[in-house]
Amino acid sequence: MITWEELEEKCRSCEGCPLGKTRTNCVFGTGNRNAELMFVGEAPGEQEDLTGIPFVGAAGKHLDRHLAAVGIDRDSVYIANILNCRAPKNRDPLPPEEDACMDFLRAQVRLIQPKIIVCLGRIAAMRLIDPAFRITANHGKFYEKGKFTVCAVYHPSALLRDPSKNKDMYLDLKAVKERLAASD
Repeated sequence: MITWEELEEKCRSCEGCPLGKTRTNCVFGTGNRNAELMFVGEAPGEQEDLTGIPFVGAAGKHLDRHLAAVGIDRDSVYIANILNCRAPKNRDPLPPEEDACMDFLRAQVRLIQPKIIVCLGRIAAMRLIDPAFRITANHGKFYEKGKFTVCAVYHPSALLRDPSKNKDMYLDLKAVKERLAASD
């Protein structure tokens, strides 16, 4: 099995798609490598590209507030993205870009073995749960995918654009915390 160090180095040197040539930093996952709870977003934004750390910009700060509201410590979770490189102008990832990065995400999941994977937004849910996933209709629902329990919540950036969805996010994350506690 690949080690964390080998995986991270492989990711940092990846040019499996054109984004590898335009990124400032590879944005590898971060957090507790023994986490029971893993969050997966779609791709790094500008602040993430500059720092090399996922969810540190405005959406990341909003995620932190939601985690705190339900009593989940960010240091106890692991956070990654489908893509490890920023797409130009934060456009949606293209399928070949996702394909180029999926082995990195799969390896992180294998190393962590989380009890629950939470997709942050539609793009991650479409890739990890169902290509026809509809976030408005299916957020907060749990799915069994192989040996993992997976669900999706609104992406924090969507909440910044539409604050009326904040209550749904709170309730969904509360349900995630309860499901995690019940699995112990």
